[in-house]
Amino acid sequence: MRLRSTHLITFILVTISLIAFSPTVFAQKAKPNVLEIEQRLNDLGYWITKVDGRSDDSTRQAIIAFQKVEGLKRTGVMSAADMELLRNATKPTPKYTSGPAHVEVDISRQVLFYVGDDGTVQKIVSVSTGNEQKYFDEGEWQKAHTTRGNFKVQWKFNGERKASLGTLYYPSYFNGGIAVHGSPSIPPYPASHGCVRVPRFADKTLYKMMPVGMPVNVYDRQ
Repeated sequence: MRLRSTHLITFILVTISLIAFSPTVFAQKAKPNVLEIEQRLNDLGYWITKVDGRSDDSTRQAIIAFQKVEGLKRTGVMSAADMELLRNATKPTPKYTSGPAHVEVDISRQVLFYVGDDGTVQKIVSVSTGNEQKYFDEGEWQKAHTTRGNFKVQWKFNGERKASLGTLYYPSYFNGGIAVHGSPSIPPYPASHGCVRVPRFADKTLYKMMPVGMPVNVYDRQ
């Protein structure tokens, strides 16, 4: 009887041990929480409105921006592999590493870098630029192209500006009718008529960070 009891106890202990240390439990323990993701992204310069452990649009867009910069699949969801990269990532290097403060729009990766006077990236936000498709506006066919080159902010509109193609939120114009402006639609790929769309949670603050005369460098990553 004692032998059977001993075997039963041993079986129960082994079963509990296997369950406790199973891969599933390990995966659950290793699963990153939102606060860790937000804090790490924020430390690297990705635009998080508030590091509080509560996922919002800035959390999702920051994850997409990170995935764009690192050449990952643009899902807006942090996988275990993505998280491992995030934990070991470094702040991206801008194309122009000297001052003064300026904005860089990386067309290839669909991100905007706000670069400080010291030549380091201070803020990173996901954008959507021209999709290269034809569209009809103001009586003629045009192409949705974001021109590459070195520009400067020419003029700005403080608020919502109604245009023929839709509403532009806090636009900063740098190349004729092409502006950096807020939009409620920022897919992880080019989708605009030529402007540089930024998320609504960042548009007003970015507008204040981009005074008239600030350099805006638009390029394809080599």
